[in-house]
Amino acid sequence: MNVAELLRRLGVWAFGLLRGLGHSAFFLVDLVRSLPWALKRLFLTVSQVHSIGNYSLVIIAASGLAVGFVLALQGYYTLSRYGAAESLGLLVALSLVRELGPVVTGLLFAGRAGTSLTAEIGLMKAGEQLAAMEMMAVDPKERVLAPRFLAGIIAMPLLAAMFSAVGILGGYVVGVLMIGIDPGAFWSQMQSGVDAWDDVGNGIIKSVVFGIACTFVALYQGYEAQATPEGVAQATTRTVVISSLAVLGLDFVLTALMFSAPR
Repeated sequence: MNVAELLRRLGVWAFGLLRGLGHSAFFLVDLVRSLPWALKRLFLTVSQVHSIGNYSLVIIAASGLAVGFVLALQGYYTLSRYGAAESLGLLVALSLVRELGPVVTGLLFAGRAGTSLTAEIGLMKAGEQLAAMEMMAVDPKERVLAPRFLAGIIAMPLLAAMFSAVGILGGYVVGVLMIGIDPGAFWSQMQSGVDAWDDVGNGIIKSVVFGIACTFVALYQGYEAQATPEGVAQATTRTVVISSLAVLGLDFVLTALMFSAPR
């Protein structure tokens, strides 16, 4: 392969990438424009919040409890070296509300709810249901996609809060009930060290951003999937990969913006 052929292929790849980014950006703009329609018909959004959020509670709660157990064990072994075992509650709470709660919930959301949305929209496209709506002068982005997009934005912070709460409970079980740390010190250190805005508020902002990113990727991949079983399967796989990478990348950017500056 000569240099000219390499440059040609690189140009074709770059052009395709830019075209895909532009197309997805227009798709996001259409979704945002359709949100007022979803707000007018809240029963559709509430139904999707139940479908996306309620059916994800089991895996969110189980994962949060397991993460809280591990954080308490690892944190105690580290803090006890410096005589600061009473700060275990603060360590668990900050780790969950700042980072692990939104990030792990985003990854689980992409794997559970994101794939479900992509498969659902992809199958509707394969069954020509979306085309039938367009034939009846019904915009599928308003009727089908917008309620799911709004529901994902609402459900993600709620799931992240559930994850953090269950994780803190798991840290309490291990730290206080199993290891024997004083419960008063566990809760008092947590209450005095966790700030409502700098810690909890920023964690909520992260979870909202992750909810927008994961839900948008899932809907876009489902809407643009090829109308074949193989196309829907490939779109579902792309949803997990792209959403997971988006969560990790956005987490770094948001953490740098939120916590790097001195208070």
